[in-house]
Amino acid sequence: YQIVQAALHGNGLAFTPEPLARKYVDAGQLQMVLEEWYPTSPGFHLYYPSRRQPSRASRLVLEALRYKG
Repeated sequence: YQIVQAALHGNGLAFTPEPLARKYVDAGQLQMVLEEWYPTSPGFHLYYPSRRQPSRASRLVLEALRYKG
């Protein structure tokens, strides 16, 4: 949310999920740029410590998140 506020105050571009900026775009306060570079699907980055023997729970969560079934 703070990055949207910064853009509203003229402090550069904001790379943010569209729903956070949509009302400002609709009101003409912000405009979308570089639309050809938008991701085609939502994505997440997961950071976790690298361990040789992760816990069973950690391993199951990672496997479930990686599953694309």
